[in-house]
Amino acid sequence: MKLVYTHEHNFLVSHVRNILENENIETLLKNEFIGGAAGDLSPFDTWQELWVEDKDFDKAKKLLSSLSEDDVFIDWKCSTCGEANDVSFEVCWKCQKARD
Repeated sequence: MKLVYTHEHNFLVSHVRNILENENIETLLKNEFIGGAAGDLSPFDTWQELWVEDKDFDKAKKLLSSLSEDDVFIDWKCSTCGEANDVSFEVCWKCQKARD
């Protein structure tokens, strides 16, 4: 297994995990419950981590590198109704249109 992604914000790790799993790349999430140890451990040691099988590592890194930060890390506006949506939403919460 190889580490493919880690971040201090858990919702971004979950979002990247969804992107990988939608491409049929199995992931393993580590440090899911270690946040309570913050203070006793270095903050970096409490970040959630996504790991993938060695055979999927190159595909996963290529997929993640092809995404711009705008695709993964910022809120988006629905092209149909103009409503602002959180980065974690794949579907507009107001009109239920899929994200472009």
